[in-house]
Amino acid sequence: MNLKKLCATGAAGFIASTTFAAAESCGDVTIAEMNWASAELMANVDAIILEEGYGCNVELIAGATQTTFASMNEKGQPDVAPELWVNAVLNLLNSAKAEGRMITLNDTVIEGIGEGWFVSPAVVENHPELDTVEKLIARPDLFPYVEDESKGAFMGCPSGWGCQLSNQNIFRAFDMENKGWTLVDPGSGAGLDGAIAKAAERGQNWLGYYWSPTSVVGKYGLIQMQFETEFAGMDHWNDCVVVEDCADPQPTSYIASTVETVVTKRFAEEASAAAEYFKTRSYPNATMGQMLVYMTEEQAAGEDAAYEFLEKYEDVWTKWVPAEVAEKVKDAL
Repeated sequence: MNLKKLCATGAAGFIASTTFAAAESCGDVTIAEMNWASAELMANVDAIILEEGYGCNVELIAGATQTTFASMNEKGQPDVAPELWVNAVLNLLNSAKAEGRMITLNDTVIEGIGEGWFVSPAVVENHPELDTVEKLIARPDLFPYVEDESKGAFMGCPSGWGCQLSNQNIFRAFDMENKGWTLVDPGSGAGLDGAIAKAAERGQNWLGYYWSPTSVVGKYGLIQMQFETEFAGMDHWNDCVVVEDCADPQPTSYIASTVETVVTKRFAEEASAAAEYFKTRSYPNATMGQMLVYMTEEQAAGEDAAYEFLEKYEDVWTKWVPAEVAEKVKDAL
């Protein structure tokens, strides 16, 4: 069953029910389906629950961190960003909140999240002495760049991702180009994952940006490296590290990760029941990790994965909604 069918059957069911007022108050909802696996899963789970359980008419809108935030901030659409990694847009998001355009409904979207610089298992197995980012930076020879093996390859984020600027600026702050490194753009999420898989399966060294929970971290045993350098502070992070063309980035550790469900003010005010759902929705780290492995191994898209999650992890999602809503969703599966 696709989302359009869900919309139709959900609306019909609500017309015949005693909770038509709740459906009417929810109305049309636009949700960002951002371009990584956990966000695709989450957006589709949200769509199914809102349509079947609350009578909403849901439209999924393709997006990414920067583009979705800009559209919500400037145009008030989409209504919901289910999994916004806010570090890349923190200053702008704080301004949008202060000026009443956007509201955070949930800041524990996924338990135990983290982002930063990771290595493949071979690095730790063969070079246990290189136990910090700074020690790794001193050894570009261990990470030869395929197009110029005289340089080390550090793999950053694809263009358009929120983490692209932070990795570019930290790379510059540690003067890595002059120390023999090349900042590699993987081109896409698939390109990033493919490079990690290739290195891990061949027992090769790999250094780059990634985040957890993900199927890649679990499947290939990626290890997050710690910085000796202390965090340079929120002002520097917000005013420089995540800013394009920052004049003078300073060495810093990676910021502690923050992922939020962010909505427009209109949605929070007009769709109160659906807004309450987003406040309670939180994925255990292990559950999300297992779902991401499923998506990878089965090549499952977000909608298929959402049905798998709803059927397999009833004990998780039924805690997010009232009993009568849970029953409507279960009846629709």
